[in-house]
Amino acid sequence: MSYKIYVDRDECIGAGTCVECAPNVFVLDDENIAIVFDAAGDSDEDVLAAAQDCPQQCVYLFNDAEEQVYP
Repeated sequence: MSYKIYVDRDECIGAGTCVECAPNVFVLDDENIAIVFDAAGDSDEDVLAAAQDCPQQCVYLFNDAEEQVYP
């Protein structure tokens, strides 16, 4: 299963932990805010770790049925 990923840009502080955990999925844009570059770029485990490690808990994961699975 590949997660559908949403980053709350208003809450993101640009800590970069998501980029460290899943560098092929997340990048920091020119405002130093996380964006999704390629949702399928890393494993589901890495994407989940990225969401869990976010200090602001602003990375939201959804399954194929559009149900929120994290946080």
